[in-house]
Amino acid sequence: FRRLAENIIRIFSLAADPLFRIDVRLRPEGRDGPLVRSLAAMENYYAGYGETWERMALIKARGVAGDSELLYEFNQRLQPFIFPRTVSTDLMEEIVALKARIEREIVGIADLHRDVKLGYGGIREIEFILQTLQLLHGAKNAFLQERNSLKTLVALEQLNILPPDEVRLLRTAYIFLRAIEHRLQIQNEQQTHTLPSRREAWTGIARTLGCEDVVAFAAALQSHTSAVRSVFDRLLKSGEGRPKEVHRDLSAFRDPQSATRALSALREGPSNVHVAPRTRRLAAKLEPELLTWFARMAEPDAALNRLVRFVDAYGTRGLLFETMLANPKLLELLVRLFDASAIYSEVVIRRPELIEEITRGQTLGLSLSKEQFLEGLDGKGEDLSPLDWVRVYRTTAVVRILLRDILGIASQENLQLEMTNLAEACLEYCCQQLEPPDPVTVLALGKFGGGELLYGADLDVVFIGNQVKAGGQLIQAMGAKTAEGVVFPIDARLRPHGEKGVLVSPLSAYREYFEQRAQFWEAQALTKARAVHGSETQSLDLAVAEIWKRWSVRGEPKTEIRRMYQRIRRERAKGDDLLCFKTGKGGLIGIEFLVQYLQMKHLVPETNTLQAIEKLTGILDSGESEVLRATYRFLRRVESVLRRVSNSSISQLPSNAEELRVLAIRLGFPGREEFLDEYTAYRRQAETIIQEHL
Repeated sequence: FRRLAENIIRIFSLAADPLFRIDVRLRPEGRDGPLVRSLAAMENYYAGYGETWERMALIKARGVAGDSELLYEFNQRLQPFIFPRTVSTDLMEEIVALKARIEREIVGIADLHRDVKLGYGGIREIEFILQTLQLLHGAKNAFLQERNSLKTLVALEQLNILPPDEVRLLRTAYIFLRAIEHRLQIQNEQQTHTLPSRREAWTGIARTLGCEDVVAFAAALQSHTSAVRSVFDRLLKSGEGRPKEVHRDLSAFRDPQSATRALSALREGPSNVHVAPRTRRLAAKLEPELLTWFARMAEPDAALNRLVRFVDAYGTRGLLFETMLANPKLLELLVRLFDASAIYSEVVIRRPELIEEITRGQTLGLSLSKEQFLEGLDGKGEDLSPLDWVRVYRTTAVVRILLRDILGIASQENLQLEMTNLAEACLEYCCQQLEPPDPVTVLALGKFGGGELLYGADLDVVFIGNQVKAGGQLIQAMGAKTAEGVVFPIDARLRPHGEKGVLVSPLSAYREYFEQRAQFWEAQALTKARAVHGSETQSLDLAVAEIWKRWSVRGEPKTEIRRMYQRIRRERAKGDDLLCFKTGKGGLIGIEFLVQYLQMKHLVPETNTLQAIEKLTGILDSGESEVLRATYRFLRRVESVLRRVSNSSISQLPSNAEELRVLAIRLGFPGREEFLDEYTAYRRQAETIIQEHL
């Protein structure tokens, strides 16, 4: 049957001598739908997805060829859809919105008063008046189930649904406008219904319609279209016939026109998807609250576009809108997510089920331990390999941490600890997959050792053991990129001899290295070292503590640490010092080096920087401790917000003023200047303390 339909279209449309133009875009699902459907499929489509405009189109449907019994059955089955016994209270609003959308998106403001079919007071407006009344009264009055517009007007007058003067007015206007349309189309045998932009070109049409001149013709046209619009407004109670969306406050968006299109896409769905009227009404109810939240975001344009893509990917948009209306926290969560992180927005758009999976559980308000993450990892499904499963699980867990972050449930320190717990759990899980299982002991260093991991972190580690190949296997298991992404990349360059050294060393060789060959900075790095997995964790922790203490008392560490700090600033701090929140004056590296110096000088072991500052109170006065803690927290928060956007390491503020404004909003500041004032004040105070002690 599909081939038969294609042949009919082909025969009618032969380029040499076409018979008539055939347009099949009004079929279910439009140009993306199948050309031919079974009767049952037609009935199911209209029952489940049919829209108001499709009811209106089917009022004029009639069989012109084929099986008369099938045509009769088609009409009988679709009768309840075309002429429903109960009509939604939103019907008028839907039709007004549809007419306004046609004027805005198809006709355009320039042609609004010249398009006699789709424009102001045009043929389509008359048809909309008639079809609205047919939808409202057709189920009870079979006399109104009429395809012909002029006959419908007669029926409306006889049933006292329209007053006689309005019936006469609409009939006269309809005949006049159709006459213009016929004359426009006969000129070049083209489908057109728009008068030329130059009024001089109206002369011929004016004469054929019996008008004295163009002025008289234009006056008659205006009289008819104004009269039609007057009836349209009275019946559909729409004021100027515009939908409510023109009253939206879109001032928060950089491109209000694009925002308007995006909101329309949110409501209407993509062109290949049919959205039920009820779903569109839910979207309309949701819109004011959505706009309120978008107005608070740093990049509302991007966030709105991501939300549209997410809703399209989610599938059952009606159910989603209903859930968002019932649970405003979900709406807030989605808007905040799509503003906070470009990369994690893409993750959620690719896997929209993640949101339901995370919010359905009871853990969003809880900070999970390593053991709880391991318990989750043990729940692997059978359809994934262990190394794919750990990647899927890790992605879900990071999105969950991100949601806790953007909703303000987790503090900055809590976020870092939870990310570290997740990394440890994933590392342990991957170690268990190796052959033999758990072949090495893993020493965590840097932010991993300190329990301070952020988005996009890699893991600084040293491998201790006798299985030489195990280090490479674990790096591959954790860092190889598969279709499911990576787990956590591993950086093992802090091992003895750096990149030139063997990946895995026995504990005895590790001790010997620090006794004979290590440099001071390597001992300083042990300030943040702790064993996180393996059979020798206790022995390794004791050995590291002994090595660190011996290097700390070997001499005055101040000179070495200051030299290394100056070298890092010289080599890594590029460009404007103000932007370098890590390596610049009063930045993160300066605070960390000061704290590590004081720890080594006074033998205060602690891997976490903030906890170390707490333990150093007394060595630092209380005011200094508070300044360092506050500055460190603030700068780590800045780093965290920057990293979560792209899921990668970053050490400088953006130099672009607009990007700085976006960062400031995400950090809770009114604008760029307020953020920079507080940022520079923190760093200035911290630098004073660093200079005082280091």
